[in-house]
Amino acid sequence: MQTTWRQRPVVRAVLTALTLALTVLFAPGVGLASSHDAYAVTKLTQAQAESMFRSAGITWSSSGNCTNRNNATCTSFDQLNLTTAQGAITLKNASGCAINITGGTETGHASGTYSHWNGYKLDMSKYTCLNNYVHNVFTYAGLRGDGYPMWDSAAGNVYTDEGTHWDVLYYNCGGC
Repeated sequence: MQTTWRQRPVVRAVLTALTLALTVLFAPGVGLASSHDAYAVTKLTQAQAESMFRSAGITWSSSGNCTNRNNATCTSFDQLNLTTAQGAITLKNASGCAINITGGTETGHASGTYSHWNGYKLDMSKYTCLNNYVHNVFTYAGLRGDGYPMWDSAAGNVYTDEGTHWDVLYYNCGGC
């Protein structure tokens, strides 16, 4: 009786090891990080983020004319993720639109891992240029749980039209 390649001990051992390695590598929560997996991020100070935004021509405003992270009427960049700041700059450069940030890491937003407080989100003023760019370049992704329409960028970042402003979730820098 002739043996097949699958019956040979060395081949069988290699295939078993390869199967085990792939199972571990692609198991949920293990191995490769997806674009939505939380990982250690670089945090910015208010001054660092302001400098980056100013250099890129991005403006910001707050109803309270302040930057205190613990005041909901302020627009704070304290503890903003570097990739979030870079994502806003990528948007500015790619779209050519005016970008005005109206919400950052200050208290008063919804909580969760990918929240404003944790540095993943920015609120932006709605302008015709930006609205058209999001609608025409990004992919409509349906309604968020609260009923607001969402668009996904090619990089996987999420732009939600909350009526009075854009709520932007940056999982990454958008190709910076």
